[in-house]
Amino acid sequence: MENTKHLEDTPQTQLDTGKVKAKPAKLGWTDEQVNEITFALNELQANYAVHYQKLRNYHWNVKGPDFFDLHEKFEIQYKEAVTNIDAIAERIRLFGETPLSTLQEYLEFSEIKETAPGLTSDLMVRELVNDFTILLKHMDAVVEVCARHADYGSESLMKGFIKAIEANHWKFSAFLSR
Repeated sequence: MENTKHLEDTPQTQLDTGKVKAKPAKLGWTDEQVNEITFALNELQANYAVHYQKLRNYHWNVKGPDFFDLHEKFEIQYKEAVTNIDAIAERIRLFGETPLSTLQEYLEFSEIKETAPGLTSDLMVRELVNDFTILLKHMDAVVEVCARHADYGSESLMKGFIKAIEANHWKFSAFLSR
């Protein structure tokens, strides 16, 4: 009978302990570190979302002799962008924070700006090359914050994005030099 009493006082799971009942742990980062990391990720998220919508605009509205090539390339680009946007948002959620998710928030926090339909194909590509430069700047900022706070998951994610964006920048820049 004495052993039974001892078992009754033992927590059944780790969720029965006071420490875990309080607030969910944030994977070892302080609230300040989480705020810095997720702020940088949200800024990138906003820029990526506006970039994505520009790609959709350009995909739908490209005209002229470059139509077939650029229509296809813009579709590849926006599919890549939406995958990256989702990965960034999920990374923010991993920290228990809420990613920016409304058009109003995206436009407010984005350095990348919308463009009207009807641009020439060359102007569309010039806009995208500029967007790639802005995205790279924000990705570098995320890497810097993550390195400072030992967030190797976000840092690794960004380094993969950086490699792809650099290649896109090069390829679209080459298109412009014809």
